[in-house]
Amino acid sequence: MNVALGAPELERLFAALRPKLHRYCARMTGSAADGEDVVQSALMKAVEALPRVPAIEQPEAWLFRIAHNAALDFLRSRGRREILFQDADLEAIDDSTDPVEDRQAVAVGLHRLMALPPAQRSAILLMDVLGYSLEEIASIIDSTVPAVKAALHRGRGSLRRLAELPEDRIVPRLAEPLQGLLQAYVERFNARDFDAIRDLLAEEVRLDLVARLQRSGRGEVSGYFSNYASQKDWRLVVGTADGVPAVLVFTADGDPDRPSYFILLQWAAGRLVGIRDFRYARYAAESAVLLVAD
Repeated sequence: MNVALGAPELERLFAALRPKLHRYCARMTGSAADGEDVVQSALMKAVEALPRVPAIEQPEAWLFRIAHNAALDFLRSRGRREILFQDADLEAIDDSTDPVEDRQAVAVGLHRLMALPPAQRSAILLMDVLGYSLEEIASIIDSTVPAVKAALHRGRGSLRRLAELPEDRIVPRLAEPLQGLLQAYVERFNARDFDAIRDLLAEEVRLDLVARLQRSGRGEVSGYFSNYASQKDWRLVVGTADGVPAVLVFTADGDPDRPSYFILLQWAAGRLVGIRDFRYARYAAESAVLLVAD
């Protein structure tokens, strides 16, 4: 049955699916921050397409298809090699699977997904992580059921082999002067010396409070710190998010051994020119590899 999807309906659907869409896009791109960019791009594409498709048979699949294509566009823009389904992928595939073993392989190897070709990565994420059927996956990625089965078969085998490899996580060491800038920011923040932090803001600083609001200019961004000043549930440390230098935030209501969310900072000539805060998009932390710096 076709569903009429207007702007209000699209907004509600997107809000409900946003964590799920981010989980998919983050694992497709290999970065929680990049995944959020792709989700935002998908929303804009959906808004632009809406007037041309007033009635949609499967709204959720339609939105996921847009997100999938946006993720592929991102990978192409980064110059990463895209491996499409080949004729050989359509050979007969053994349908026998072990669902428990497949889920365990994915759980162990999520951070290794980037080693898989995009087609295999996509099929595994949509079925073994998000629970879509073969038919739904074929619709989302504009493929066929045999091709999806082939990608699952090969991707699962690769993940099992990758999952057997030893972990090689290394405690990150950040280079100067970035280490010093981040450490000073964290120390001032934890001491609630927000006036000192405001002194670091460049005139053209931009704030992205992900999934909530955006501000630009020192005057508008200065108010951002007032909200933190009124809260007492956070503690900041220096670390990395998916290998990118970041501020990691531990909260009183979160896991004491894992950051609840993270903040990305951009610097230029010792001044703060960009703040990207995931406080209201904590689903991003679930998709990210967060490590405390040494």
